[in-house]
Amino acid sequence: MTRYPLPIFVQRFFTERLTNQLAASANTVASYRDTFRLLLTFATSRLGRQPTDLLVTDIDADLVGRFLDFVESSRGNSARSRNTRLAAIRSFFKYVAINEPELLHHCQQVLALPSKRHEKRMIEYLEREQIEALLAAPDLSTWYGRRDRALLHLCVQTGLRVSELIDLCCGDVVLGTGAHVRCRGKGRKDRSTPLRADTAAILGAWLDEHADTADRPLFVSNRNSRLSRDAVERIVRKYAALAAECCPTLKGKHVTPHCLRHTAAMVLLQNGVGCTVIALWLGHESVETTKSISTPTSS
Repeated sequence: MTRYPLPIFVQRFFTERLTNQLAASANTVASYRDTFRLLLTFATSRLGRQPTDLLVTDIDADLVGRFLDFVESSRGNSARSRNTRLAAIRSFFKYVAINEPELLHHCQQVLALPSKRHEKRMIEYLEREQIEALLAAPDLSTWYGRRDRALLHLCVQTGLRVSELIDLCCGDVVLGTGAHVRCRGKGRKDRSTPLRADTAAILGAWLDEHADTADRPLFVSNRNSRLSRDAVERIVRKYAALAAECCPTLKGKHVTPHCLRHTAAMVLLQNGVGCTVIALWLGHESVETTKSISTPTSS
């Protein structure tokens, strides 16, 4: 009887499937890694064998179901996080099913596990007066303020993901006729997003002050290194708090980089841009994702 060692398939899944074939982002790889770390620890405790001794067939639908219950009840994960764990496991078993037809039925049973229904989060986005207050908050007499004004304008107008924003280099900003910014999104897909005249002017001023070579990071820290995800989130929170002093409707509002991404989508929608175009603008793989943003339940 053929044995299917789990370590071999997990290694191939991460190196061949995620990295080489799908060109998954670092965030996706990290999320999947964390899921399998938890799953292997859970399987080891339940089956009494080390991860290196496990077989693919040991990870069956019953064990995966109990694992999902465990991450909810014992680890306090939300239904949304539970579904994220399940998505990673499904992706693995889809890979196994394609490469090992003998395990097709086993994989099918795992893939049949349903996602858990959950309440959708209320979509946060900023209204026009809130946008104006946020963009006016940086102190332009300082280097940090000028950097942050350019960053906020780019976030609000283009809706770039944080990962896309921090990866930008000075050469990715193209000014003049047809001004746009080039970025690499999910799945290593390149796209160009148009820039409004006001955003292009602010970025142009920032480049005049900051750029020396095309490959220099567009936004850097005081150590002259690329901004981190956490740094961008802190910048957005900082100016949201400052803006709330003159715009009371911002008080209590959860303003994050992703909220600014939603804001960009809503501004486009309110200006008559269709969901298909907005999906291309934001780099969504599915128009359905865009539609879920474009039908908000709260402002």
